[in-house]
Amino acid sequence: MVQLNFLLILFLAVFLLRSVIQLFFNQINISYLRRHAAEVPEVLREWIDLRKLKKISAYTVESDHFGMVATLFHQGILLIILLTGFLPWLVKILHLRGWGLMIEGLVFFALLAIGAHLLRIPFSLYDTFVIEDRYGFNTMTLKMWISDLLKSLAILAVLGGFLLWLFLVLVVYGGKAWWVWAWMLVGGFELLMLWLFPVWIAPLFNKFELIENKTLEQRIATLMEKAGLRAKGVFRMDAGKRSRHTNAYFTGIGRNKRIVLFDTLLASHHEEEILAVLAHEIGHWKKKHVLKQIIALEILSLAVFYAVAKLLDWPLLYQTFGFHEMLPCVGLFLTGTFFSLLGYYVQPLESAILRKFEWEADDFALHMMKTSAPIQSALKRLAADNLVNLTPHPLYAWFYYSHPPLMERIERLQ
Repeated sequence: MVQLNFLLILFLAVFLLRSVIQLFFNQINISYLRRHAAEVPEVLREWIDLRKLKKISAYTVESDHFGMVATLFHQGILLIILLTGFLPWLVKILHLRGWGLMIEGLVFFALLAIGAHLLRIPFSLYDTFVIEDRYGFNTMTLKMWISDLLKSLAILAVLGGFLLWLFLVLVVYGGKAWWVWAWMLVGGFELLMLWLFPVWIAPLFNKFELIENKTLEQRIATLMEKAGLRAKGVFRMDAGKRSRHTNAYFTGIGRNKRIVLFDTLLASHHEEEILAVLAHEIGHWKKKHVLKQIIALEILSLAVFYAVAKLLDWPLLYQTFGFHEMLPCVGLFLTGTFFSLLGYYVQPLESAILRKFEWEADDFALHMMKTSAPIQSALKRLAADNLVNLTPHPLYAWFYYSHPPLMERIERLQ
């Protein structure tokens, strides 16, 4: 049985406070949007009229409300799992099979992962085929959606299962310093995935072809050469078969670096705007933002792994949630839940750092393009095409936004 002690009370207080903060931010953001939804900002009147502004407001409200419902639902399910004794019952059932610690741990996490995915399916279907469809974004068929789901589950089962098995081996047989080896294992796996993703995983979902516009390709090559950056190629991704949202990004590390342009972006943006978007992405690489994030993440994860190692040997952690044995799989799940919860409160710091990176990338793009006109034009078109909220609440943006609000970026560029 779950024990009512200081640890449980502390956990519930922090857990429920997160839900209250999420509800508060969601409400003030929607209220702020509605108060400012009557007039289009002057700098955007060429791109957005009142009809489009109302559509932006409606899309933001519906998406945010639905996202909040989904978030609270999943948090409620997690509380039920933790407080009803379901986990001790599941562990007891697995114990009776006599499979041993490794197999029991893998099956334990597999069952929880399958359950989580099943619970997400109705929300994903509604978001894709109702909300996104209603506002003209969705182009995906149900068959494609199912195919994507099955592929994702297969990748998770193979790669995630193998990594989890190695992790459990280190916890059980790695001695007192297992957490150091586990930290190195996870860090190495993350770097491997950055290298593998562009050439092995992403092509399972989309086609990547060299862009057909040779003039644009040459201009991009010139821009890359000017920046002193080499990439394996400039690719067109068939993103339009799933959504009409537009985007562009850099991906990969080492020799697998590549530029990816959504076909929707190529269809809707002028060449100067595309070059401006790419100049911004090049700025992230030139300013070593990816490297800085990796280093910061590895330093933080080392501290987290050390804390996890200490918590796994703390009997009260297990007793609080109804366990009589200190099993590695249970300890990893509980500590993962705790650190995921605490991570929410660190989000403003992460958001502030990422926004600083975006400012620096904008500055680099301005330096490369010699004028702010194409960058501003690209931002305005992206906002209109993707129905971006033009007036987020400042507190909401401070807490959640990894990119500066659109109007702040435009005003700064001006």
